[in-house]
Amino acid sequence: MSATHTAEFEHVIHTANIWLKAVTEALGTEDRHLAHRALRAWLHTLRDRLTVDVAAHFAAQLPELLRGIYYDGWVPSNVPIKYDREAYVNRFVQEARVGTGDVSRIIPAITAVVREHVSPGQLDRALDQLPHDVRALHERTPVPAG
Repeated sequence: MSATHTAEFEHVIHTANIWLKAVTEALGTEDRHLAHRALRAWLHTLRDRLTVDVAAHFAAQLPELLRGIYYDGWVPSNVPIKYDREAYVNRFVQEARVGTGDVSRIIPAITAVVREHVSPGQLDRALDQLPHDVRALHERTPVPAG
C-alpha cells in the first residue's frame, strides 16, 4: 500500500475515532465497546425509520467508516419501518445491548454528538420523519433547577 493510501486510511479511522470519543464522553463512560454498540444501534434504528432518500442524504453527512456501519445490513426495499415508540426503543435496546432505563440518557446523548458533527439542519431533516413521540426520544429532557 502506498504512503498516500495509508494516510487516507488513517484519516478515515481518525475521523471515526473522533466521533466515537465524543460518544464515550457524552455517555460518561470509558467503555468504547458500549459507545460503538450504542452509536451503531442509534444509526440503524434511525436509518430504518427513514425513507430511502432521507436515509441516503443523512448518510452523506457521516464519516466514511461510520457510513459503512450505517449501511451495514440495510435493506432499502424494507424501509421505512413504521415503528412506534415502544418498537423503536426495543430495537435500540436489543442492538445496543443496554437496558430500557438507559435509553432516555443514551439516545439524546448520541443525538447531541451527531448534531455537533453534521451540517446544520441535516439531522433535523431526518428526525422530522419520525413521529413526535419517537422524535422526543432524541431530545434532552431539561433537568429542573433545584
